[in-house]
Amino acid sequence: YHIGNIDATVLAQQPKLKGHIAAMRQRIADACEVDIAAVSIKATTEEGLGFTGTMQGIAAHAVCMLT
Repeated sequence: YHIGNIDATVLAQQPKLKGHIAAMRQRIADACEVDIAAVSIKATTEEGLGFTGTMQGIAAHAVCMLT
């Protein structure tokens, strides 16, 4: 199998990740030996709900398509 693409979402109130997403994409692409175009990262907040919304932690979800 080969990685087709990687789609990740990071859930965190703080820190704001917008300025770090390009570097995060590049590091994941390098680690997985894929082109950076195959890596998508989004950041979102929980609007005060749950442990991520109350700034007690950070969560991440990722899906990888294998071909």
